[in-house]
Amino acid sequence: MPKRTTDELADLKAFAAVAHAGGFREAARLLQLSPSGLSDAVRRLETSLGVRLLHRTTRSVMPTEQGSALLTRIRPAFDELELALKAVTSSRDKPAGNLRLNVPVNATRLFLAPLLTRFLQRYPDITVEVIAETGVVDILAAGCDAGIRYDDRLEQDTIAVPIGPREQRFATAAAPELLDRYGRPQHPQDLLKMPCIRGRFAKGNLERWCYQRGDEQCHIDPHGPLIYSGGSAVDMGVSMAVQGIGVMYLFEAWLQPWLDSGELEPILEPWWQRFNGPFLYYSGRTLVPAPLRAFIDFVREDN
Repeated sequence: MPKRTTDELADLKAFAAVAHAGGFREAARLLQLSPSGLSDAVRRLETSLGVRLLHRTTRSVMPTEQGSALLTRIRPAFDELELALKAVTSSRDKPAGNLRLNVPVNATRLFLAPLLTRFLQRYPDITVEVIAETGVVDILAAGCDAGIRYDDRLEQDTIAVPIGPREQRFATAAAPELLDRYGRPQHPQDLLKMPCIRGRFAKGNLERWCYQRGDEQCHIDPHGPLIYSGGSAVDMGVSMAVQGIGVMYLFEAWLQPWLDSGELEPILEPWWQRFNGPFLYYSGRTLVPAPLRAFIDFVREDN
């Protein structure tokens, strides 16, 4: 069976257009092509098939018997193809389909839920799947359309769009009764004399607690009775900090409910380190699917 090519499909479309218009000039006008180009396309098709498809006279162009039979078979196929293309292009105006996002756990806790709620209310035909990770992954290899990361962890050759709060802080806090026992630290080094609750990253390394006041920076490796895995066990760590087990170091927004209630007391606040907010990032090497394009535009509008 002969292999059909993209050029042969284009020649079929040229033949159908000429037969429908009743001439090369009218078909060329409708398609905004040259009559000679259409004539060459039909001639190539006839040569490939080994049959004459059009009767040509100086006054008219009419399909042959074989040409009429071919038209009868290909017109439904071309109609279906046109409908399929229209369906794809219409999705730009009313996006539908699936959107897979790879995000850090803190994003799901701190800002992503209300953002996605507003997005899905606007685009009810889109389904969003959120994969929360504590480590950095290749979003394409993971089968995701886009990811959320901080600027120091962005993958190369990606396009980044700001998402969520544009400035964040790491807060340090402890239960008031623990501070009554050990005293309230005035310098980050004082934490080395206190029990601390520390997180371990996905790669296995323990987090360092980083502080800055003016030009002075301080990085410490505290010790304490509890080490939790980043992401899945953070809430357990916070709960134990509330019970007075140790000092907690975490995103300020994550600790805010307990700071507001007084269950945790902020300490060393002049030293809390500020850092830039996260980014939505995606590959610029592929065509952007309609659901992702809608989400990118929505995030830009939200910021």
